[in-house]
Amino acid sequence: MSSFLQIKIYRYKFIAYVIFVVIIGLTLGILTCAMLLNQWVADARLEAANAFAGVENELQYDADRIEAYMQRIYSNHSLMDDARSFLSSSAEGYLTNSLQNSQFSQPLVSFPEDIKTYLYSWAQGEITQVSLHTNQHGNVVRFNDNGIASFLFGLPNSDEAFQDTILKGFVYRKKLSDPALGSKELGELRFLVSSEQIFKSIPKYRLGKAAAVSASDEIYLIGNPQDQSLKELSRLAVASGHSHGYISKGVFEHSFFITFPSTKFNFKFVSIVDLSMLIQQHTKMLITIFLIVLTTMISVLLLIVYNLRDDSRFLHRIIQSIGRVKTANFTPNRPARYRRNEYGMIARELDDMIQQLDKHIRNEYLLKLKQQETEMKALQNQINPHFLYNTLEVIRSTALVNQDRDTADAIATLGALFREIVKKENTITIASELELLQKYLEIMEFKYPERFFYQVNVDHALLSIPTVKFWMQPLAENFFIHGFNASNAFNLYVVNGWEAEDHYVLEFVDNGRGIQAERLHAVRSTLFSQDDTSSESIGLRNVYTRLHIFYGRSFSIEIGNNEEAGVKISVQIPKEVTRDVQTTDHG
Repeated sequence: MSSFLQIKIYRYKFIAYVIFVVIIGLTLGILTCAMLLNQWVADARLEAANAFAGVENELQYDADRIEAYMQRIYSNHSLMDDARSFLSSSAEGYLTNSLQNSQFSQPLVSFPEDIKTYLYSWAQGEITQVSLHTNQHGNVVRFNDNGIASFLFGLPNSDEAFQDTILKGFVYRKKLSDPALGSKELGELRFLVSSEQIFKSIPKYRLGKAAAVSASDEIYLIGNPQDQSLKELSRLAVASGHSHGYISKGVFEHSFFITFPSTKFNFKFVSIVDLSMLIQQHTKMLITIFLIVLTTMISVLLLIVYNLRDDSRFLHRIIQSIGRVKTANFTPNRPARYRRNEYGMIARELDDMIQQLDKHIRNEYLLKLKQQETEMKALQNQINPHFLYNTLEVIRSTALVNQDRDTADAIATLGALFREIVKKENTITIASELELLQKYLEIMEFKYPERFFYQVNVDHALLSIPTVKFWMQPLAENFFIHGFNASNAFNLYVVNGWEAEDHYVLEFVDNGRGIQAERLHAVRSTLFSQDDTSSESIGLRNVYTRLHIFYGRSFSIEIGNNEEAGVKISVQIPKEVTRDVQTTDHG
């Protein structure tokens, strides 16, 4: 691992891979956990819906029982007579009227006893109180947990016993009319269904916590009447106005709520699911997911390290080979096992090239070096480019065979750039010069993938203007030497060109590091200095000198810093000079 970390490009690439793998792993883990949590919440929501449906069904069953009992009263004249007697304001009055209305030939019918037999027992103890009311008072029949009835007579209708509160239960109201008197209304029957009996079946469902909240903001806590936090959460859930959602009471206190409005009575059924408890119930599954994601991330990183390590070996060998060539050391290197990728092919080609050079030097030049030194230099100027073209073409063909089109395109661009450089003509058009610049920028784009970008926006009117060859590339190269920052994710180089009233403008703009004021002053002084011995900004000086000779004194070049970032170089070419140059070329 230490070998490839010593190479900057692989060190940055490895860091980028680590960050990418960690981000992808964390994203997948979080998404998986979120989906599971959503599924668990959906299951809890379904359980709450089933629980609420059970409550609604119980209330409907009681409504059906009460409706059936009302039909029983209307179909039994003796029971209707006793119910009419039960409207008396005292127990004595009820007993007296009941005995007076009874007949010796028929058994005595008792309204309270009939309620117990056919309603309390039938409803399995859910109906705990039945009261019969006139406009002024009401008489009550109550049943305790053992089904024993107790009676209260003459209670005013405003008495606490008749308060409609969800803490006690749900009240069904039925008008009692006497068919014998032309359906004259005798009073009102109120059947109290106990909340405790209705909700006692809820704990068998797998809910977190549940409550019933009435329209008057009364809260019946189901299962745990002492839980004050549940009361507060239920109140917040109903106040939100949503059927479901999340409630946060702190950084680590989050709850999911579901509300269901009752179709029978004016209350809402609220289910609260504690997300922290839900996560604790599935801790083993979450740990398993974490271990799977962690193992996958480590495996991917190990695979990346294996590939980077092997590739770095060949890149290191390529660098060594280039260093040997620079020091004129053409002795054969020790054999190496090459991988079948681009780095392996380049390393093999470099080793072959070094061996061929060594053989050629020993056989052809060493004996005649002193006599033919001048001739050798001229010959190298002819042979080396062609040898480089052939070598690059071999590398490009190999890259295409291995379906690495990016490497093949970069090599082809580099070969085309060198061919254009060694051509003899020195005067070309702006369009041709831009093509040379774009080839250079494409190579740099390949060198810094996803970190360097360029744009060329030049009007068509400038493309046919004559110019000297190979002056734009040094300007771009100056950006990569002084202004480019490989650690930045976005390095931009822009070439703009347009036609003004009496001149043409070419502008070279980058977003790299700017030039300090003192340094900028020195560069400008060196640019316009007549002293050719100065070594400061020699590239810019050469560009200015060549363009100045070609276009004359009317030509100008300006260098400055952008307001945002980077450097801007502006070249102005007079129209009169370009017309003269074009006329001369045609002549």
